[in-house]
Amino acid sequence: MSEASAPHAADRRELTAAQRNAVAELLRVSPVADELGRRFVRAGHELHLVGGSVRDALLGRLGDDLDFCTDAHPDETLRIIKGWAESIWETGREFGTIGAQRDGLRLEITTFRAESYDQVTRNPVVVYGTSLTEDLRRRDFTINAMAVSLPEHRFTDPHGGLDDLSAKVIRTPADPRESFGDDPLRMLRAARFAAQLRFAVHPDVHTAMSRMAADLDRITAERIRDEFTKLLCGADPITGLRLLVDTGLAERFLPELTGLKLEIDEHAQHKDVYEHTLTVVENAVSFEEEGGCDFILRMAALMHDVGKPATKAVGSDGRVSFHHHEVVGARLTKARMKALRYPKDITAKVTALVALHLRFYGYGRGEWTDSAVRRYVADAGDLLPRLHKLTRSDCTTRNRRKAAQLGADYDALEDRIARIAAEEDLARVRPDLDGNAIMELLGVPPGPVVGRAWKHLKEQRLEHGPLDRDAAEAELLRWARAEGLIS
Repeated sequence: MSEASAPHAADRRELTAAQRNAVAELLRVSPVADELGRRFVRAGHELHLVGGSVRDALLGRLGDDLDFCTDAHPDETLRIIKGWAESIWETGREFGTIGAQRDGLRLEITTFRAESYDQVTRNPVVVYGTSLTEDLRRRDFTINAMAVSLPEHRFTDPHGGLDDLSAKVIRTPADPRESFGDDPLRMLRAARFAAQLRFAVHPDVHTAMSRMAADLDRITAERIRDEFTKLLCGADPITGLRLLVDTGLAERFLPELTGLKLEIDEHAQHKDVYEHTLTVVENAVSFEEEGGCDFILRMAALMHDVGKPATKAVGSDGRVSFHHHEVVGARLTKARMKALRYPKDITAKVTALVALHLRFYGYGRGEWTDSAVRRYVADAGDLLPRLHKLTRSDCTTRNRRKAAQLGADYDALEDRIARIAAEEDLARVRPDLDGNAIMELLGVPPGPVVGRAWKHLKEQRLEHGPLDRDAAEAELLRWARAEGLIS
């Protein structure tokens, strides 16, 4: 039980279940954790399982990454674990953390500390603490401020984290203004935990987030990116996204999302484009395969309509339109993800999906030729499965007849793609002659002419499908004569 508070009678059943979870999870890792604890005790130091590891143990979801805290400084920690750990890393040494691996478990051992910001720079100032109580008070949320001593398994909970875990509430150990002043990223972490755990944010925390949102500007783009990625990949990203917008945090690093609240969509079927976007994200999550988050799909769903505010137009009949918003949206998506320091390959894929998300509309009118289908597949490339999911997710109309028709149209398109793919190698659309054949036939060396000829033959392949060797050579010679390359 908590050293600081006992559970309320009404909570006893839930807390007992949580304790049972913790016992089962701790027994699983005890051979390593307790052995490590005994080594620290023999050296005259304390060791505690702490933070997210205790929280996850109580929730019955403890993984293979374990967090510990100790009064030993890094040099002492290294002496204790050398010869016992299978491998050791010191990448977190400047923050008092030594990493180790043993029996398939990754262990991070951190000296008691009290870190804070100087309210100007973006990096924490690390000061070693002297007690577990001091260490727990400086942690972000009460549900992460619990500890289990090793090897005794004494439970310490000075801030009521167990009660908050039962109530599914995110609260800070200290005054939230003090906590967020020390590390403004904690505001974004609150939204992230709301999304990951399906917890509610305490009203005092919500108020502080709203009043201190501008302090997030002190945090590096990389740290914001990492927290936001975890939020979007949470079990309930919609709750986290709403919290970002409602508190003004989104305005600090993702203003395009807040901007969507100002726009009514062209069909007037949704309260606003913002609500439509959240529904698309929710739909996209439902299309994911079991086993993990598809960040590229979720991010494309979130950003697919961000070009609408800049392309809004009202026609003479009063109808609202957003022509070419997918082009503008792709540009905005690329710029925003670059600002957040996402890798170029991830950014390129999300941007491509945003640019392609409208391509399907119009297919149901019977205007697409086989050539158009080939181009659709070729332009999507390996993103085609995600494009299928994004396009289906974008159908959020409340008109059941229209929704059924759009679904049937996309079923027809997928069937058509499958039929053409069975006849042609759609996954790898290439010209019917390669570069060597082009150079041999035209008598030219490697260079721009070969590239232009290759591009022309690819266009012919997309337009007309596969050509046999004779037809492909005849088309190449016709093109070369037209270009003045041969007589």
